[in-house]
Amino acid sequence: MSDHPDLAARAAELLPDPLLLQLLSDDGVPATVDGFPAPTSEAMLQLYRTMKLVRAVDRQSILLTRQGQLAVYPSSHGQEAAQVGAVLALREQDWLFPSYRETVAIIARGVPPLESMPLFKGTWHAGWDPHAYRVMPHCTPIATQCVHAVGLAHAATLAGDDVVSMTFCGDGGTSEGDFHEALNFAAVYRAPTVFVVQNNGWAISVPSESQTKAPTLAHKAVGYGMPGVRVDGNDVLAVHAAATQAVARASRGDGPTLIEAMTYRVEAHTTADDDLRYRSEEEVEAWRRRDPIARMEAFLAAAGIADETLFADADDAARAAAAEFRGGMFDAPHGDPLEMFAHVYVDPPSEMIAQRDRLSRELAAS
Repeated sequence: MSDHPDLAARAAELLPDPLLLQLLSDDGVPATVDGFPAPTSEAMLQLYRTMKLVRAVDRQSILLTRQGQLAVYPSSHGQEAAQVGAVLALREQDWLFPSYRETVAIIARGVPPLESMPLFKGTWHAGWDPHAYRVMPHCTPIATQCVHAVGLAHAATLAGDDVVSMTFCGDGGTSEGDFHEALNFAAVYRAPTVFVVQNNGWAISVPSESQTKAPTLAHKAVGYGMPGVRVDGNDVLAVHAAATQAVARASRGDGPTLIEAMTYRVEAHTTADDDLRYRSEEEVEAWRRRDPIARMEAFLAAAGIADETLFADADDAARAAAAEFRGGMFDAPHGDPLEMFAHVYVDPPSEMIAQRDRLSRELAAS
């Protein structure tokens, strides 16, 4: 067996460089990194306004859960930059495959807030037409959406269509077999897929260091034969730059990219979780001070791209969107519980028929 001197060079090309991509410091001071240009001022304002809007809706969703309008809700507070920065790098023809935590990404892609919530209200699996927005429904099983994203991307390649898929998962999702299968297939067949791993520190109560012995999750990419990029996930400019580069690479036919976004979920895993049982208030507060929206505001103001009037307008628009969403949720029908038995089997098994009939009798008696 002969040695291959190009292997080391190839491996070096795939490893994260820089080790942590950051275009804005925690205080909003800009930096220049070769190969990762910052977006235009117009694009920066779009990123900022979108983060403001989705945070307002996210906060309203937590309140709606406490008021009984949602059964449960997994907040993305603190992770807005990781989701918005990545999704706004997609083109109109591209597809988004979210997990259960990417409501922020779904809304950033254009799905109205009211249509994004039926899963958590318990009325339907998805409240929007996936083809209209090129956004698939929330995926609750861990990492299975990664396989789906690769399948669509590979099918598009076979059809000769210029379509890129983007999928999200958490650090815990990287321990699932579906994650491995998706990345391995995507790399072998050069599927145009962008994998965004939101490393928010915790897979429910399991810390990231218990998930892997790899130096970073981005380093896993080299094992599959694709580049890995590790970004400051609270820096929306860095996330957007990395995702834009990855989408362009995929579109050229150069294959998939793995992006690890280092971020933090400030709220609990879901509204049903008691996060203080496994992490400290001091840790949460330390990350609150690294808020992605505050960081972007500091930069926009210092750069003269935005002023107090623009910030106030963004606040007003976000509050209006949250108020419209809240009103729609209270006015929305609760749906027919019997719908859960529809569209599952062509020929339902006897056990399901018995369950459906029992529920029907209970509803009639109530």
